[in-house]
Amino acid sequence: MNKGRIVKIISNQYTIEYENRLIEAKARGKMRKGMVPVVGDWVEFEAVEDVFRIHKVCPRKNRLLRPAIANVDQALIVTSMKDPDYSSHLLNRLIILVSLAGVEPIICITKSDLVNIEDYSNELLWYKKAGYKMVYTHPGSNDDALKEVLDGKVSVLCGQSGAGKSSLLNRLDPSFSLQTQAISKALGRGKHTTRHCQLHHVAHGLVADTPGFSSLDFTRLNLDHLDEVIFDFKPYLGSCRFKDCQHLKEPDCAIKEAVEKGEVNPLMYEDYKAIKEGLV
Repeated sequence: MNKGRIVKIISNQYTIEYENRLIEAKARGKMRKGMVPVVGDWVEFEAVEDVFRIHKVCPRKNRLLRPAIANVDQALIVTSMKDPDYSSHLLNRLIILVSLAGVEPIICITKSDLVNIEDYSNELLWYKKAGYKMVYTHPGSNDDALKEVLDGKVSVLCGQSGAGKSSLLNRLDPSFSLQTQAISKALGRGKHTTRHCQLHHVAHGLVADTPGFSSLDFTRLNLDHLDEVIFDFKPYLGSCRFKDCQHLKEPDCAIKEAVEKGEVNPLMYEDYKAIKEGLV
């Protein structure tokens, strides 16, 4: 039995990367009733009567719903400083969303050349202090730090429309635009409306050519351990008076005290509280 990674799915046709070549395969009939393969899955397959058939989906380390992709290492949260304007609340909620999915958030600041970045230094410093990886990119930048982040990883991109996700990828790999346009034309859709998910080789890594997370819906997520995925809170976990402290209205809460002392990002705490109370 052979083992490869699914890099593209269109209809019921699966493209598997195996030993530096691409193989077209179909799922075995019985399998379609069980775990359905998604892009990023490692699968076992073999040739059956001159057709490659997928027999098994290997265990996943994570699985995202939108886009439908598995085994993701990191999410680049593409954060524009201008057009659209910077939003700490959107950034915080995307950080929380990808972290809940078991994916490492990477903050990617775009269009920093269109503002005086020093005006945002205090806000952005919170993320650096908390331990989030941050990279900056704009037209004309060498993007070495970004290339290093992508190297050897499976990444998805998320962020506001217009934040610069497509421009970022096209700078890293000019052939990326040509690939996506060709696929969109074949599907009879505009280049910005492709609905299938695909992994592309970019900067020695694999990057999904989707807009990333299309929804900030937290209602279906398990929020019991939300505090554990927020980097800002980690130094204070286990220091509250109550072991099951939710960091909302409980007395002697170490995280609330840290916020009051200016040790924890108050806007991150504000968004944590809004999510826990079901306000978003």
